[in-house]
Amino acid sequence: MSVPPNRPLHLLHSTVPGHGPPRGIVHLVGAGPGDPELVTVRGLKLIRRAEALVYDRLVSPELVAEAPMDCERIYVGKAPGRQAAHQEEIGRILIDRALAGKRVVRLKGGDPFVFGRGGEEALALTDAGIPWDVVPAVTSAVGVPAQASIPLTFRGIAADFAVVTGHRAAGFDAPDWRALARIDTLVVLMGVAQLPILRDALLAHGKSGDTPAAIIERGTFDDERVHTTRLDRLAETALEERVQSPATVVIGPVVELRSRLAEGRAQTGQTHDSRIPRIPDGPPYSPELPNHAPPMESTSLRGAHRVS
Repeated sequence: MSVPPNRPLHLLHSTVPGHGPPRGIVHLVGAGPGDPELVTVRGLKLIRRAEALVYDRLVSPELVAEAPMDCERIYVGKAPGRQAAHQEEIGRILIDRALAGKRVVRLKGGDPFVFGRGGEEALALTDAGIPWDVVPAVTSAVGVPAQASIPLTFRGIAADFAVVTGHRAAGFDAPDWRALARIDTLVVLMGVAQLPILRDALLAHGKSGDTPAAIIERGTFDDERVHTTRLDRLAETALEERVQSPATVVIGPVVELRSRLAEGRAQTGQTHDSRIPRIPDGPPYSPELPNHAPPMESTSLRGAHRVS
């Protein structure tokens, strides 16, 4: 589908002649922090019913493989410094497939509405007259530290936490570092390249240099690596350990709990079973309900196969 030049994405639907009311729907589905077993029951059902699957770089191949054999798979992954598709192009793909009457699953790492640009895509779909819904997920900001045995809050140690991103859109002011320096636990997503700036800004606004910190590389994946350090050595640790994206940074005294918690944690290992539990699919999708997700039966997790 060609897009008229210099027309905003939200006007796309009105500029395409001959299209009646859209017959498809777009589901914005969170894949969770990485490990495919952390996807939600509802998310997995929708993946298994998808007619078009638009997915990101950090989505597990096991989840992509759960889509039907005849499902159209479209990779739109983004990596630091390069990306398979720009955001406007992703919006056009979603709208195009929905206008063709397809059941589209937009599969995103983490939670769609937490630094996933899901809100932007939802707004573009709304303005184009495309019905959509969202399936929340375990955000990397919470799931990755938890898997690394780092609680974000702990009575008497940390009563609050904040999540910030290392990537900011052009034209936006810098974060309020003074306020962030007072937060008990700070979680930074997509910030590996910005660690020197992050460190200097927090130190300049009163954060102690010996504040415990951790860099969690490829959190929840089988090859996860956790590097514990302190705030004033955060950037140096990343260089010494050759940290690569994706990485989640946690700054605060809760990091010190990691070694103690790891001692008592069940040694089940990180390796996941590639056999994702078989969950009943429920009744067939009904295109006569364009403003709602496909109706689904109530499913008890007790009926799913346990994954060890």
